[in-house]
Amino acid sequence: MRRQGWPTSWLLTDERMGTYLAAAISRAAEAGAGIIVRHHASGRDERRHIALAVRESGAVLGIARDVALASEVQADFVHNPEASTHLPFSLSVHGHAEAEAAARRSAAMVLVSPVFPTRSHPGARVLGEVQALALARVASHPAIALGGMNEERGAQLMARGFHGWAGIDCWLRT
Repeated sequence: MRRQGWPTSWLLTDERMGTYLAAAISRAAEAGAGIIVRHHASGRDERRHIALAVRESGAVLGIARDVALASEVQADFVHNPEASTHLPFSLSVHGHAEAEAAARRSAAMVLVSPVFPTRSHPGARVLGEVQALALARVASHPAIALGGMNEERGAQLMARGFHGWAGIDCWLRT
């Protein structure tokens, strides 16, 4: 897996964060984490507002899907872009076919998931460490472990070959 200068820890935002979103952004930025604005069910204005807060925090900023918004807020990359983009991009990898497809593209990184059970996708089939590492190798880009992650699990997977880790709930200390 190739490694580049991307952060090794990541916050993915979503609507479940509610009133804890600002604190999570602050906590992640202070830790040197990158932040991907996912809020899929929110309108463009809300996603733009969140993106600008991330930009103001100084964290590396990724925007999920929306290439136009990513360009507008000067994001560092687009996650799973819906259209072609001049910006760097990352891709989700949930299985072997997606890992092979990612290997053929010039992605900046891949997010391999779900490694462990997660609240955001209850009951979803998990990859486990061995399969997640195998997919990361096939994808051949810096790989970020996602799904049931926290700092401890992230460190363990990084020692085994992942570039980094990402989470949602682990950034929500209430």
